Amino acid sequence: MTFNDLGIIPAVLKALSKENYTAPTPIQEQAIPAVLAGRDLLGCAQTGTGKTAAFAVPIIQLLSEQQSRPITQRRIRSLILTPTRELALQISENIQAYSQYTHLRCSAIVGGVSQKAQERSLNQGADIIIATPGRLIDLMNQKRIDLQYVQILVLDEADRMLDMGFIHDVKKIILKMPSKKQTLFFSATMPPEIAKMVKSLLVNPVKVEITPVSSTVDRIKQSVYLVDKANKQNQLNYLLQDKSIVSALVFTRTKHGADRVVRDLTKVKISAQAIHGNKSQNARQAALSNFKSGETRVLVATDIAARGIDIEELSHVINFNLPNISETYVHRIGRTGRAGLSGIAISLCETEEIPYLKDIEKLIGKTIPEVKDHPYPMLGTTQPLKAEDSSTLAALKPPKSKANPVLKPKSEWFKKGRN
Repeated sequence: MTFNDLGIIPAVLKALSKENYTAPTPIQEQAIPAVLAGRDLLGCAQTGTGKTAAFAVPIIQLLSEQQSRPITQRRIRSLILTPTRELALQISENIQAYSQYTHLRCSAIVGGVSQKAQERSLNQGADIIIATPGRLIDLMNQKRIDLQYVQILVLDEADRMLDMGFIHDVKKIILKMPSKKQTLFFSATMPPEIAKMVKSLLVNPVKVEITPVSSTVDRIKQSVYLVDKANKQNQLNYLLQDKSIVSALVFTRTKHGADRVVRDLTKVKISAQAIHGNKSQNARQAALSNFKSGETRVLVATDIAARGIDIEELSHVINFNLPNISETYVHRIGRTGRAGLSGIAISLCETEEIPYLKDIEKLIGKTIPEVKDHPYPMLGTTQPLKAEDSSTLAALKPPKSKANPVLKPKSEWFKKGRN
């Protein structure tokens, strides 16, 4: 199937061709005709499935087919709500690309930067706005945004908005829109509160469910290293000595952890930058730009900040910390298996994270292969080891003793723990 088969207008087809879009992904193939037909949509899709174009392309077509208004009378006719600034900016870039041969205008409304530029953009007129809930509510309270003419609402990554505490803000925003509108709802998971929202917002929706977890991870070569917490940084430094790791997105659990990893990588002459909520928007965009261009080899991120990062042909994802939510692991590693491409995902697992590892393996339905031949095996030590200090490593290994079963090698304990 081609985009021509989906009933897309020439102006959008021309833009898609210029952006080197050849054939629609499964979610685009199913969602675009439904949205063009005016139906509400419930999309259950993992990251990297092409869902942005699945809703953006038909929205552009529906709005561009309506009679155009003078700039001074331009109204906001579509609102796309996202959980993070990066995702909002990424969607905005995509919509500008898809709509380049139409008369439509779009604006990104995000926090973390001055609102002056956003005010100017709104004053020039916007048909589509892509917004994070906090900044949108600020501008609504200042009477700078009017949502009474919205025809199409998109809630993207609704489960993440729930995790980040935005659901009450989302409900306030929805109350400012017409009750009769087309709603497109996307969520990778369906916790109870999200399921409740779906029932209250969507009218007889078309449900599109794409890329089950198992097929997402099948494309990606996965491995895990059992490493003491004290040696995780040493292990990461060791892995990154491999020049075949052209670009690596490294995930940490905390913002401070991300900064610490960057400092330690910099000490061993590995170019790295961090991206997380404590960084200014300009700093985050600069770090992302440097990573995309190849100037920075390693980008260290927290899960929330990584939402919206869209990098073509990312070679490696490394979990410095395993997530305690199994679905998050799939989101993370999916960033290196985009659009059907293969990728490599490496995880560093400390003692306290072994239950997370077992949960992840249960979710994906397979055991992640363990790499045992490396300089920093899990020994139960709390002090960092030097890879070259073989005498220290040998001294810390528990002796093999039949007389004292308590002194079984640690590797045997953790092998049993994973089965």
